[in-house]
Amino acid sequence: MKSELLKRYSSASPTPGVGLVGGLLLCVMLFSSPTTATEWRVEPGVGTLQNAIDNAGPGDTLKLSAGIYTGSVNIHKRLTVSGNGEKAETGGSIVDGEGSSHVIKVMAPDVVVRGLNIRHSGDVAEDEDSGVFITDAGDRTRIENNYLDDNLIGIYLKGPESAVVSNNVIIGSQFHRVNDRGNGVYLWDTPGSVIKDNVIQFGRDGIFVNGSRNNVFSGNHMSDLRFAVHYMYAHDSVVSDNISINNHVGFAIMFSDRIIARNNISSGDEQRGLFFNAANYSVIEGNRVIGAEKCVFIYNANYNQINQNSFEDCYIGIHFTAGSEKNEIYANAFIDNRTQVKYVGTRYIEWSKDGLGNYWSDNVGFDIDGNGIADQIYKPNDLVDQIVWRNPLAKLLLNSPSVQILKWVQSEFPGLHPGGVTDSKPLMLPVPAKPIDDGDKIALIIGQGG
Repeated sequence: MKSELLKRYSSASPTPGVGLVGGLLLCVMLFSSPTTATEWRVEPGVGTLQNAIDNAGPGDTLKLSAGIYTGSVNIHKRLTVSGNGEKAETGGSIVDGEGSSHVIKVMAPDVVVRGLNIRHSGDVAEDEDSGVFITDAGDRTRIENNYLDDNLIGIYLKGPESAVVSNNVIIGSQFHRVNDRGNGVYLWDTPGSVIKDNVIQFGRDGIFVNGSRNNVFSGNHMSDLRFAVHYMYAHDSVVSDNISINNHVGFAIMFSDRIIARNNISSGDEQRGLFFNAANYSVIEGNRVIGAEKCVFIYNANYNQINQNSFEDCYIGIHFTAGSEKNEIYANAFIDNRTQVKYVGTRYIEWSKDGLGNYWSDNVGFDIDGNGIADQIYKPNDLVDQIVWRNPLAKLLLNSPSVQILKWVQSEFPGLHPGGVTDSKPLMLPVPAKPIDDGDKIALIIGQGG
């Protein structure tokens, strides 16, 4: 999937530079009409890129030769700024902010920035220093096929509509405490914007969105971060086909309604694969979580449809609390989790829909009639679980004769069950999980591409 992204930084050939007296620009007219867009060749140096921007006409294209261009650069008109797509080490077009402010600031609509190495922004969090900073005037800006490194924030969308950030490699900071680092892609009030097919490593959060709507985050690969996707007060959006590897938390959807979280993978995320806090009326389907402390944590989130997900090899499969009982949970696979479900409450909650329950790897039920549904209901919690969750020190008594008697009594007298989750139609086989392509992991992509 990322082969083309890698080729961009390994095999592209630089366009030969053409010098002029003054060493700045060559104007190549594409058509004879004075109103037609023009392509300019820009040579590296101090101030050459800003001079080219200032002298170009709206709609023109600036083609940057290999070499270093100094920032900060302000794009204040509709332009395409295009580099040669090579890595910096092999002759790329490098825009260097020299440690001050934003490297590139976009202040006009319909700007395209592509094929550049963008590096060394300022490091002042209060100033939101970024590799690329797009203001609310930058509607429909496209940031694509760039390599960003050594910036506080990789790409910041602050207010534009319908911007697109695609096929970029963004390497964040490793030098501060993780909470003091910048985000890979930061979105604020940027409706209709799309973040897709980027590789993001290190920094604070891979993609952080606050106060937006109608966004799409798709096909991104994120590793070694706090949160892969951190969603706050952003409604009516899609988070799909992303891969999160070795982060603290995979996908955190918070205070947001009507979200579609579909076909994402969380592998080796330390604390939580999926985290839903006050996220309501959403669809969570086809996701796969492997090897977290909690595959899913649901807090004060209701009216969600959670189905066809695979939760594997976690300490807890699903932990839900704070009134999160009004969700439809069915057709999921709970595989080899130490505790399949943690629910501390007295309500009876049914986890099946239209005759379809979930698969539980520890269910020893039989399917005598061969319809794919176990013949007995499944209850992932018992009275002993409830006691231990409320009183953690009770774990010391788990192997005592009194606890064993309590387990036996409850099995013989089901009416003693204290409430909790019931699956009346447990599946005998899991729904097929989304595979992980070993050749598509982030470490491989970063190692070859950056």
